[in-house]
Amino acid sequence: MNSFLNIAIMITSVALVASILLQSKGIGLGSLAGGDSGGVYTKRRGVEKVLFFVTIGLAVLFVVLALVSVLISG
Repeated sequence: MNSFLNIAIMITSVALVASILLQSKGIGLGSLAGGDSGGVYTKRRGVEKVLFFVTIGLAVLFVVLALVSVLISG
């Protein structure tokens, strides 16, 4: 059971990192010099909105799996 949880945590963490990297558009070194990065409060539509909710779901799943792993191991 513990090895299943470890594998699930690894898969979830890779998917979470990938979904976060897919969201990071317009962030670069140009914003250090005062360039416009599009703002934080922009409206999400379509795929961006779905990816945002998938990222939240993966983060919640990762935390739940980590807590269950800690509770089972000890």
